[in-house]
Amino acid sequence: MGPRRSIAALRQPWLSSHALLLLPVAFVVIITAVDIRTPETIHLGPSLIIAPAITASFAGAWTTGLVGALALAAQIVAAAFHGGLMTPNHVVQIITLAVLSVMIVVYRAIRDRHQAQLAQVRSVAEAAQHVLMWPLPEHIGPLKIASLYLAAEDEAQIGGDLYAATRADSAIRVLIGDVRGKGLPAIGEAALLLGAFREAAHRHTALSELATTLEQSISRYTADFEPAEEIGERFATALLVEIPDDDPITRMTSCGHPPPLLLSPGHAVTVPSLHPAPPLGVHSTKPADYTLDVFSFEPGDTLLLYTDGVIESRDASGRFYPLAERVAQWTDLSPEALMHHVRRDLLAHSGGRLDDDAALIALHRTSTTAHHHGKTISAEDFHPSH
Repeated sequence: MGPRRSIAALRQPWLSSHALLLLPVAFVVIITAVDIRTPETIHLGPSLIIAPAITASFAGAWTTGLVGALALAAQIVAAAFHGGLMTPNHVVQIITLAVLSVMIVVYRAIRDRHQAQLAQVRSVAEAAQHVLMWPLPEHIGPLKIASLYLAAEDEAQIGGDLYAATRADSAIRVLIGDVRGKGLPAIGEAALLLGAFREAAHRHTALSELATTLEQSISRYTADFEPAEEIGERFATALLVEIPDDDPITRMTSCGHPPPLLLSPGHAVTVPSLHPAPPLGVHSTKPADYTLDVFSFEPGDTLLLYTDGVIESRDASGRFYPLAERVAQWTDLSPEALMHHVRRDLLAHSGGRLDDDAALIALHRTSTTAHHHGKTISAEDFHPSH
């Protein structure tokens, strides 16, 4: 059934376009037949221009030209039945139909070229965005992962929100952040923060040291590139989470970022205690400025990380999206299913369009067993470094 469905899926666009083509062709045939049977004082020929005009809305330049030629041929046939081709009225109608058909074909050709250029630009933009925002793995260590990104900018897949996950010795480190601003203008700072995290996540044993490194990267960037009129306005919130492979005690450090939600089986949703430091880029900090918060992340639980674009999304009456209340009904779902429900519910709440970028990561803990290089290691054989 799989190959047959694939073939059917490929044939569907072809069949739909050819089915639409029957409409202008039928229009030409009907108008010509009626025109031939009407008195010579009634001229329906000029209405034939509708056929290529309709075709241009769904078909390419070549198909539009063929329908235009068919309409012109039909005009000539109708003229032959109404006093001959060389009568002044018929000559004007034929010339006018030919000129208008050519104009429609030229318009369609220009539109096709612009669409091809736009498709090329989109493909380059998508490639660049994928290089910046690496897809998260579905499995890493004892975690199953699913993510969701909704960009506020049209035609953009990412913006000022960001996330990343990487291994660091015996744990998985996860970053979720939100650069001030939204859409494409914030991508530069998001790229800087992601690059700094990927480079530093393996070099620092403490989350406070990692947060300090990210702060220094943002500060250097703003010092070199921040416009004078935006001094003090460039910053980013970030949440760093460290999940050991063999220990349910999970650590996190917040730089002005909202706390995660801990989803447990049975529709239980809790908010781990969090003591956030200022956002990155606000002022110079040192490791002692960051608080290390801990909580228990047990097998079967799901940790939901998100940016403020989710909880600050408003409906038509101005109410914020109640994330904790909504996800309470989906605590027993897989990360993929959870993201699917949140996406549909969030867009329905906001009327199909967000005012700010929004990102979520669902981390489902399956066990407290570490996985390294394809080999499973029991907790008793593992010696954590923290």
